[in-house]
Amino acid sequence: MDDARLTALPPELRHGRAALAVSFFAQGALFALLVTRIPAIQDRYGIGDDLLPVFLAAVPILAGVGSVATEQLVKRMRPSVVLRWVQPVVALILAVLGAGDRLWTAAVALALFGVCVGGLDASMNMLGVSLQRVYGQSIMLGFHAAYSLGGIVGASLAWSGAHWHLSLSAVYGPTALVLIPLTLAASRWYRDQAPGDTADLVRERERAGRPVQPVVMRLLLPLCLVMAFAYIGDSTVSNWSAKYLEDVLHSSEQLSTVPYAVYMVTTLIGRSVGDFGVRRFGPVAVVRLGTVLAVVGFAVVAVAPGAWTGMLGFTLLGFGLSVIVPQTFAAAGRMFPDASDSAIARLNIFNYVGFLVGSPLVGALGAVWSFRGAMIVPMVLVGATLFYARSFDAGPVGYGVDHDRARTADVG
Repeated sequence: MDDARLTALPPELRHGRAALAVSFFAQGALFALLVTRIPAIQDRYGIGDDLLPVFLAAVPILAGVGSVATEQLVKRMRPSVVLRWVQPVVALILAVLGAGDRLWTAAVALALFGVCVGGLDASMNMLGVSLQRVYGQSIMLGFHAAYSLGGIVGASLAWSGAHWHLSLSAVYGPTALVLIPLTLAASRWYRDQAPGDTADLVRERERAGRPVQPVVMRLLLPLCLVMAFAYIGDSTVSNWSAKYLEDVLHSSEQLSTVPYAVYMVTTLIGRSVGDFGVRRFGPVAVVRLGTVLAVVGFAVVAVAPGAWTGMLGFTLLGFGLSVIVPQTFAAAGRMFPDASDSAIARLNIFNYVGFLVGSPLVGALGAVWSFRGAMIVPMVLVGATLFYARSFDAGPVGYGVDHDRARTADVG
């Protein structure tokens, strides 16, 4: 979209885009604050090593439940309404988790966090896909870039808390006090379809004799697999990069913390420029390039002779994996334009499948085989995305090479 077309958009659309970016940023920060402080949460609540995997597995499982529930909720209310209220609840739950000291508090808080995060992720991406449809060009990667930026900020806050020996409540509480009013204020500008718009569109198509396509899981399945594979790759980096560098590549303890930070920064960069690549070359080409970079990254990590070569591999992984997830959500919206909210809610479940499977899979293979060999498994799984790349074809809907189209409808 050129500058003239961009400035011609109604202000409420540009405000809606900025507001949704704030939501993605806040979610990235909240999630990073949780996952980077798991050891501190474990110490605070006295969660044993035998019980910790149960707590950690419960979060993505319940997030899947939350995503399923959101599919039903958005049939009765706007996705923006779900997002408006569930995001402050997530921040509040994190503050409660930081302030409690009994095991049951941690169990309840993490369970609620999981359910609410499922609804939050689903509703955010529903809004992103609907805005992209109205814009007529790729903007989803920009939203996920805001998420990556939030993750970097959240991880930095967590590092600062650990460095200065601050309590969880001293970090989580002020963060919630900032993010709750910020996201509530931003929610005033969320833009999506009004209740009944989708139903009215379906009725109009039926009257015109045009077929209405519901979500067909057989057609959605390739994108579901791609989503799961991408998150297996992502969870491999987030959970095992530090251990891999220190134990396999014999780096110092300080240097072993660097790969994930590099991965997060390169993910941010990749997503920040990714929309331009989609507009110029199309989503299929961008996803293929990202997949190749990710496969090469895993291969470099697997054969790296030393820490700095391993760092190069994790850098390539950040650039490669960064584009796949946002484009998978966008492709689902294009594939089922009459039921994009349902398609995204179902697709979002496989986000958590990949997160749940990836880390234990690599850990088990590393224990019984070797961590170098274990890196081959996510490499092969992510590489399978090449076989499903045609599922990302923009087709007549646009958002790719020679397909950007004028805005045809408003939202809100």
